[in-house]
Amino acid sequence: MLALFSSSRRDGNTGRLMDCIAGELGIEVVDLARLAISPYDYGHGNRGDDFEPLMTRLLGHAQIVFATPIYWYAASPAMKVFLDRISDYLEVPDLIPLGRRLRGKQAYVVCTSVCEQPSSAFVAAFRDTFEYLGMQYSGVAHVNCQGGDLPPGHEVEVRTFAAHVRAGG
Repeated sequence: MLALFSSSRRDGNTGRLMDCIAGELGIEVVDLARLAISPYDYGHGNRGDDFEPLMTRLLGHAQIVFATPIYWYAASPAMKVFLDRISDYLEVPDLIPLGRRLRGKQAYVVCTSVCEQPSSAFVAAFRDTFEYLGMQYSGVAHVNCQGGDLPPGHEVEVRTFAAHVRAGG
Protein backbone atom coordinates (compact mmCIF):
# COMPACT_ATOMS: atom_id res chain seq x y z
CA MET A 1 0.00 0.00 0.00
CA LEU A 2 1.18 3.51 -0.82
CA ALA A 3 -0.25 6.88 0.24
CA LEU A 4 -0.10 10.03 -1.87
CA PHE A 5 -0.37 13.20 0.21
CA SER A 6 -1.00 16.74 -0.98
CA SER A 7 -1.56 19.87 1.07
CA SER A 8 -0.16 23.35 1.44
CA ARG A 9 1.02 22.32 4.94
CA ARG A 10 2.79 18.99 5.43
CA ASP A 11 2.36 19.28 9.20
CA GLY A 12 -1.27 20.43 8.98
CA ASN A 13 -4.33 18.46 9.99
CA THR A 14 -4.47 16.23 6.93
CA GLY A 15 -0.75 15.49 7.09
CA ARG A 16 -0.93 14.57 10.76
CA LEU A 17 -4.04 12.45 10.18
CA MET A 18 -2.34 10.66 7.29
CA ASP A 19 0.78 10.09 9.40
CA CYS A 20 -1.35 8.48 12.13
CA ILE A 21 -2.98 6.21 9.55
CA ALA A 22 0.38 5.41 7.95
CA GLY A 23 1.79 4.49 11.36
CA GLU A 24 -1.19 2.24 12.07
CA LEU A 25 -0.87 0.51 8.68
CA GLY A 26 2.93 0.64 8.32
CA ILE A 27 2.83 2.37 4.94
CA GLU A 28 4.87 5.03 3.15
CA VAL A 29 3.46 8.51 2.55
CA VAL A 30 4.67 10.32 -0.58
CA ASP A 31 4.38 14.10 -0.32
CA LEU A 32 3.51 15.40 -3.79
CA ALA A 33 4.90 18.84 -2.86
CA ARG A 34 8.41 17.35 -2.76
CA LEU A 35 8.15 16.19 -6.36
CA ALA A 36 8.31 18.11 -9.62
CA ILE A 37 5.10 17.13 -11.38
CA SER A 38 4.10 19.39 -14.25
CA PRO A 39 0.47 20.08 -15.16
CA TYR A 40 -1.13 17.98 -17.88
CA ASP A 41 0.14 18.87 -21.34
CA TYR A 42 -1.84 17.86 -24.43
CA GLY A 43 1.46 17.48 -26.30
CA HIS A 44 2.97 15.37 -23.50
CA GLY A 45 6.11 17.47 -23.47
CA ASN A 46 6.60 17.05 -19.74
CA ARG A 47 7.56 13.37 -19.62
CA GLY A 48 10.89 14.06 -17.92
CA ASP A 49 9.43 15.19 -14.60
CA ASP A 50 8.76 13.09 -11.47
CA PHE A 51 5.33 11.83 -12.53
CA GLU A 52 6.25 8.66 -14.42
CA PRO A 53 8.70 7.40 -11.75
CA LEU A 54 5.99 7.96 -9.13
CA MET A 55 3.45 6.09 -11.26
CA THR A 56 5.89 3.19 -11.59
CA ARG A 57 6.03 2.98 -7.79
CA LEU A 58 2.28 3.38 -7.46
CA LEU A 59 1.54 0.63 -9.98
CA GLY A 60 3.44 -1.79 -7.75
CA HIS A 61 0.76 -1.50 -5.05
CA ALA A 62 -2.71 -3.05 -4.91
CA GLN A 63 -4.03 -0.40 -2.49
CA ILE A 64 -3.51 3.36 -2.82
CA VAL A 65 -4.50 6.15 -0.44
CA PHE A 66 -5.12 9.67 -1.75
CA ALA A 67 -4.83 12.18 1.12
CA THR A 68 -5.81 15.83 0.74
CA PRO A 69 -7.68 18.47 2.68
CA ILE A 70 -10.93 19.58 1.13
CA TYR A 71 -10.34 22.96 -0.51
CA TRP A 72 -13.56 24.57 -1.73
CA TYR A 73 -15.23 21.17 -2.27
CA ALA A 74 -12.23 19.82 -4.17
CA ALA A 75 -8.83 18.20 -3.80
CA SER A 76 -5.71 20.30 -3.29
CA PRO A 77 -4.10 21.71 -6.45
CA ALA A 78 -1.15 19.29 -6.46
CA MET A 79 -3.49 16.30 -6.06
CA LYS A 80 -5.58 17.59 -8.95
CA VAL A 81 -2.45 17.93 -11.10
CA PHE A 82 -1.48 14.35 -10.21
CA LEU A 83 -4.94 13.05 -11.12
CA ASP A 84 -4.94 15.05 -14.37
CA ARG A 85 -1.58 13.57 -15.35
CA ILE A 86 -3.01 10.05 -15.18
CA SER A 87 -4.41 11.01 -18.60
CA ASP A 88 -0.88 10.40 -19.92
CA TYR A 89 -1.44 6.72 -19.15
CA LEU A 90 -4.61 6.75 -21.21
CA GLU A 91 -3.16 8.59 -24.24
CA VAL A 92 0.59 8.04 -24.67
CA PRO A 93 1.05 4.81 -26.65
CA ASP A 94 3.92 3.38 -24.59
CA LEU A 95 2.14 4.22 -21.30
CA ILE A 96 -1.32 2.83 -22.16
CA PRO A 97 -0.46 -0.79 -21.20
CA LEU A 98 0.83 0.47 -17.86
CA GLY A 99 -2.29 2.57 -17.32
CA ARG A 100 -4.40 -0.55 -17.66
CA ARG A 101 -2.66 -1.86 -14.53
CA LEU A 102 -4.70 0.66 -12.50
CA ARG A 103 -7.74 -1.56 -13.08
CA GLY A 104 -8.77 -3.43 -9.98
CA LYS A 105 -6.59 -1.47 -7.57
CA GLN A 106 -8.28 -0.38 -4.37
CA ALA A 107 -8.36 3.37 -3.83
CA TYR A 108 -9.03 5.12 -0.53
CA VAL A 109 -9.37 8.80 0.34
CA VAL A 110 -8.18 10.49 3.53
CA CYS A 111 -9.36 14.06 4.08
CA THR A 112 -10.09 16.79 6.58
CA SER A 113 -12.47 19.73 6.44
CA VAL A 114 -14.50 21.99 8.70
CA CYS A 115 -17.69 19.98 8.17
CA GLU A 116 -19.16 16.87 9.76
CA GLN A 117 -18.88 14.93 6.48
CA PRO A 118 -16.84 15.40 3.32
CA SER A 119 -18.84 17.19 0.66
CA SER A 120 -20.61 14.96 -1.83
CA ALA A 121 -18.90 16.82 -4.71
CA PHE A 122 -15.46 16.05 -3.26
CA VAL A 123 -16.21 12.35 -2.77
CA ALA A 124 -17.91 12.08 -6.17
CA ALA A 125 -14.85 13.51 -7.95
CA PHE A 126 -12.66 10.76 -6.51
CA ARG A 127 -15.26 8.00 -6.82
CA ASP A 128 -15.99 8.88 -10.46
CA THR A 129 -12.29 9.17 -11.33
CA PHE A 130 -11.58 5.77 -9.79
CA GLU A 131 -14.53 4.22 -11.61
CA TYR A 132 -13.37 5.68 -14.92
CA LEU A 133 -9.91 4.19 -14.35
CA GLY A 134 -11.32 0.80 -13.36
CA MET A 135 -10.19 1.21 -9.77
CA GLN A 136 -12.33 0.25 -6.80
CA TYR A 137 -13.37 3.14 -4.57
CA SER A 138 -12.92 1.48 -1.18
CA GLY A 139 -13.76 4.19 1.33
CA VAL A 140 -12.92 7.47 2.97
CA ALA A 141 -11.51 8.59 6.30
CA HIS A 142 -12.64 12.08 7.19
CA VAL A 143 -12.10 14.20 10.28
CA ASN A 144 -13.87 17.48 11.04
CA CYS A 145 -11.25 20.03 12.11
CA GLN A 146 -13.62 22.93 12.62
CA GLY A 147 -11.85 23.87 15.84
CA GLY A 148 -8.66 24.47 13.86
CA ASP A 149 -6.88 21.27 14.84
CA LEU A 150 -7.36 17.52 14.81
CA PRO A 151 -10.07 17.01 17.42
CA PRO A 152 -9.74 14.80 20.46
CA GLY A 153 -10.89 11.34 19.51
CA HIS A 154 -9.59 11.41 15.92
CA GLU A 155 -7.71 8.23 16.84
CA VAL A 156 -11.03 6.37 16.63
CA GLU A 157 -11.34 7.31 12.95
CA VAL A 158 -7.70 6.25 12.41
CA ARG A 159 -8.27 2.81 13.96
CA THR A 160 -11.62 2.34 12.20
CA PHE A 161 -10.17 3.26 8.82
CA ALA A 162 -7.08 1.07 9.33
CA ALA A 163 -9.30 -1.89 10.23
CA HIS A 164 -11.40 -1.22 7.12
CA VAL A 165 -8.29 -1.20 4.93
CA ARG A 166 -6.90 -4.37 6.52
CA ALA A 167 -10.24 -6.07 5.86
CA GLY A 168 -9.82 -5.25 2.17
CA GLY A 169 -12.11 -2.23 1.96
